[in-house]
Amino acid sequence: MADAALVLTGPPSLAPLLARGALLSPFKRPAPDAEFPRTRLVLPGLRVDLARLAAYERVCGFPTGEDALPPTYPHVLGFPLAMRLMSGRDFPLPLLGLVHTSITVTRHRGMPATGAYELAVRVEGLAPHRRGTEATVVTEVREGGDVVWESSSTYLARHRTPRPAGAPGAPGAPGAPGEEVRKPLPTVAEWRLAEDVGRRYAAASGDRNPIHLHPLTARLFGFPRAIAHGMWTLARCLAAHGTPDSCHVRAAFKAPVLLPGTVTYAAENGRFELRNGDERAHVAGDVYPA
Repeated sequence: MADAALVLTGPPSLAPLLARGALLSPFKRPAPDAEFPRTRLVLPGLRVDLARLAAYERVCGFPTGEDALPPTYPHVLGFPLAMRLMSGRDFPLPLLGLVHTSITVTRHRGMPATGAYELAVRVEGLAPHRRGTEATVVTEVREGGDVVWESSSTYLARHRTPRPAGAPGAPGAPGAPGEEVRKPLPTVAEWRLAEDVGRRYAAASGDRNPIHLHPLTARLFGFPRAIAHGMWTLARCLAAHGTPDSCHVRAAFKAPVLLPGTVTYAAENGRFELRNGDERAHVAGDVYPA
């Protein structure tokens, strides 16, 4: 049965959704066979706030002032709709501590920053993961009735599970983005990341997950310091790499980037990585023409 569509009159406000998700998190019982919301949220007639877009471009390293959306910005536009779904009572995974583990993006053509778009977001399903349960959230952006951008993101809720290591969807499992055994990528640049990167990205994107904002709130979830948003690390890599108007991107978020910190950006032939001083990958992915 097709998902029922709920048409919204405006973007949901993120602060109440974050608060609702936080309050409901202790009562969630995540499991891969749990029921999940089947509603597809639709937001027509969306126009981009150019001031927020410029703040996003600055924090991520994209050029500013161009009439073009960066390849990752539609994720920001769809985030409030995804949050409405994931903060609801009928979403089985706790919002607090939810980890973005991977994303695939297809941009079918260039997207003017001054265009009008229709967003649609839905939860596609749940799957077992060796560390818990993973949800897949799909976002589509239409312009003039045509899909011009689409993505599929996975979010992990950690909990006890008998799922063995090497199960599909687990880090290191065959077929996961960026997990193929390939020759090391050559270093392109070293980036020193300031302590406030998480707060600056949160202000530009609206994603104010406490693990990104301050060492004290990050410690509540087991991190010694605040960590960078996964989508910031991907955006920063794509800003350095460059993307054609029509492109396909996939990325796996492998390890948190602690703030402040120093990371190495490596890239070659469409592949890219962000690594730490021990050569451990934080994010690995590729980009190629669609």
